[in-house]
Amino acid sequence: MAAAGSSASIVEYFGGEDGYRCGYCKNETGNLSHGMWAHSMTVQDYQDLIDRGWRRSGKYVYKPIMNQTCCPQYTIRCQALRFQTSKSHKKVLKKMLKFISKGDVSKGVSEEEPMDSHIEDAVTCDFAYKSESHVSQSELTPLSVDHTERVENEDKDIGETKEEVNAQQVESGSLQICAHKDTRVPGEPSHSAKIVHAPPKPGKGADLSKPPCRKAKDIRKERKLQKLLQNQTCASEGSELQAGDQVFLLQNSKSKTNQRKTIEDFVFVSLPDDAQHKLEVRLVPVSFEDPQFKSSFNQSATLFAKYQMAIHKDTPSDCGENEFTRFLCNSPLEAENAPNGPECGYGSFHQQYWLDGKIIAVGVIDILPYCVSSVYLYYDPDYSFLSLGVYSALREIAFTRQLHEKAPDLCFYYMGFYIHSCPKMRYKGQYRPSDLLCPETYVWTPIEQCLPLLEHSKYCRFNQDVKAVDEGRIKELGRVRVLHKRTVMPYSVYKKRRKGPSDEASVQQYASLVGQTCSERMLLFRS
Repeated sequence: MAAAGSSASIVEYFGGEDGYRCGYCKNETGNLSHGMWAHSMTVQDYQDLIDRGWRRSGKYVYKPIMNQTCCPQYTIRCQALRFQTSKSHKKVLKKMLKFISKGDVSKGVSEEEPMDSHIEDAVTCDFAYKSESHVSQSELTPLSVDHTERVENEDKDIGETKEEVNAQQVESGSLQICAHKDTRVPGEPSHSAKIVHAPPKPGKGADLSKPPCRKAKDIRKERKLQKLLQNQTCASEGSELQAGDQVFLLQNSKSKTNQRKTIEDFVFVSLPDDAQHKLEVRLVPVSFEDPQFKSSFNQSATLFAKYQMAIHKDTPSDCGENEFTRFLCNSPLEAENAPNGPECGYGSFHQQYWLDGKIIAVGVIDILPYCVSSVYLYYDPDYSFLSLGVYSALREIAFTRQLHEKAPDLCFYYMGFYIHSCPKMRYKGQYRPSDLLCPETYVWTPIEQCLPLLEHSKYCRFNQDVKAVDEGRIKELGRVRVLHKRTVMPYSVYKKRRKGPSDEASVQQYASLVGQTCSERMLLFRS
């Protein structure tokens, strides 16, 4: 990885892809997306891109064509600072604690892995093979800054009119897309719409639009408390409650938050000295220059192959070292350290779970300015009884909260895509509170408001303000930054120098997808 601030993001746009096989509905050509090869990318640019619905697979960055693809994939994020463990989450955490401390092995059927987002990524990693760039490194190295400034100033005196780009319908109907700068604050819809929460269809899973179930005992205690408080208020002056009732009031008048255990209470609990097992979680930068990454590479690659063959039925040639490296070790993100950032810095990492001296799971994550983004998870199938998908997701949420203490802006946990049209992929909505990204205006909307809409249509605009538009949409195409013949220039200059047929439609499409802000920061490679 390059040092912080050493270069701008350099991307090669491939346009709309031909249809790929869908990993959810098995449609052979229904999976449609736009894509680009990221030769290098800053963490801020990638943060802004995922807040516009993009996602990476290795160095390939893709964005589903939401209103055309067979199974729309909505970016989902969990508000980590407000996260509350559910009953099933606590079961998984307690199961791990029992296994480590006493060696207990659950005899029950293993739960479905919740953060097993590999189904989607196992499909999208094919993109990297089909769309890999063949541009030489020398072509990607810009010339001196002075030369670039001269070219950029070349167009300054020409009164180029500002082009108001009205979402040209190139391939996907309405491709007005933007990079919203204010992603660090939990998003709310512009206008709250009155929505009737429709129950899920039979067999479609839990109704996430309703509040979580509560124990009958807690409800009875709450009713008794309310009744006692009411009696206390109505009683005449000087009358006294019975001693037992006073004790009950005293115990239950305290805030319930004092009684609720946080995720940290389960994850960072002290273990007995005679614990049967030792679990260690190590954060390792994805870099062959890092000693820990290098020394654990073979073991990690072997585990990846074992996982892929057992869980996804890959052949050995599908999950060799080259495939592992390309898919989970080659990252376009440049390592970056900031004064107000986390101590580990920003970039791509492998979070390795070591049990008694061997790796049993690896969570691949990107640490970005406002979030921890989950990329992939692979684990040893022999330890499926520990529900490692759920456990690793909860550990990553706890890790996000930990990073927030040093980096205040970092407060979200991105879980990839939520696919409502595929019931098996709805588990991500159980990590609450969470938001889905509106595919048209790029504002975050609480998932409870989105679910009733998705029950009626697999593609939805979540922002109910009909007048709302993509605030970060492309407005001036001429300001898009281009890298041509090792020279950085605005598109307005490149357009005049270019020989041959016009590429304006392609550049227009690229700019509308990445938004004005990213299009002016990133370098679009043109041969």
